[in-house]
Amino acid sequence: MAVTMKAAFALLLWCFFSGVAASADMDLVLKHEIPSNCREMTMTMIHDAQGKDFLYVASKDGGLKIYNIQRAPVLVKTIPIRLLHNLHVMNLSQTGDHLYLALGNHFGLAVQNPGFAIIDVSTPESALVVSVWSDPKRRSGAGALQNAGIYLYLGAMKDGLMIFDISDKKNIKQVSIFVPDIHFPDRRADQSKINARGLDVKDGMVYLCYDAGGVRIIDVKNHAQPREVGRYSNPALNGRPRAYNNLVVDGSLLYVTTDYCGLEVLQVNGSGMIRPVSWWNPWKCPGGALQWFKSDGHSNEIAFDKQNKLIYMSTGKSDLNVVSVADPERPVEVFKYGGPNNGLGTWGVSRHGNEIYLSYICAFIPFQSNWTGVKILREQ
Repeated sequence: MAVTMKAAFALLLWCFFSGVAASADMDLVLKHEIPSNCREMTMTMIHDAQGKDFLYVASKDGGLKIYNIQRAPVLVKTIPIRLLHNLHVMNLSQTGDHLYLALGNHFGLAVQNPGFAIIDVSTPESALVVSVWSDPKRRSGAGALQNAGIYLYLGAMKDGLMIFDISDKKNIKQVSIFVPDIHFPDRRADQSKINARGLDVKDGMVYLCYDAGGVRIIDVKNHAQPREVGRYSNPALNGRPRAYNNLVVDGSLLYVTTDYCGLEVLQVNGSGMIRPVSWWNPWKCPGGALQWFKSDGHSNEIAFDKQNKLIYMSTGKSDLNVVSVADPERPVEVFKYGGPNNGLGTWGVSRHGNEIYLSYICAFIPFQSNWTGVKILREQ
């Protein structure tokens, strides 16, 4: 993003007096593209957490794809869905030498069993399947997962939060299933729209985006008996569509993507009580009855630069929006990439060092997108 010296100086002055971190010099340059096809949509991706020059891509029907990105991306390994109970790869996370895959399509009428896989990526180009778990009796798919210690937490959409003991990675044990109350915030709930999606795990608490069911805090110190201790939904959305998609925890603050309603900053106290702090709302939410379809943005995945207090969000037809939360009470957009008129739409975002990864999907509603793949951007 080119800025004049005069404009940069004005922004720096504004940031100084408002207490917001200045990012006038931020620029993102497209470094590489990894094209795919609509059958093998790129849902999301993460750089190897241990700093190796590899990118792991959840490619839905295409399974897991691993790219060497030391220079131009080169596909070095594919783990097809036939090795994953024929379940689509929807999301992923990493701890140490193990990659965890959330399995099971959750779109449309082709919903699959919820499941997950553990992949040994100690040598990424020779990655191996350690184990696969799925529930053949359920149809919900899976949206996200995270490992903490010997436990793994799976957001299994309408089947709620599933907790597993993975201390023996070849002998997975399901510990519990917790489906939060669906009769909040609307007493007359539409169960098809209430799903355990994004989550973050900190200090024995699971912070869960429950889609139309708001944000929930679940105490999992007793893993066999999880219990909800906090819940929140923006009252401005009462009687309107809502979708809490993903979040990240920073101390007592939650940064939450709220689909066509941007970003909410929430604060949690020790007992689980949630209070709103601020709301970055760039797309006139809630607007009219069709605003969800007409919106220029749909915030989905989130990546957090803790040092600089920057939130990176995949925003559908708006591609990428970057918001400073240096002052949590006054979030402000400092950069955007792409835009609502390029015919493309993002689903996932992640970052590693000075590189940002965006995944694009094929879509018709609520936005149209005619290209799928990964774009690698570099911060200048």
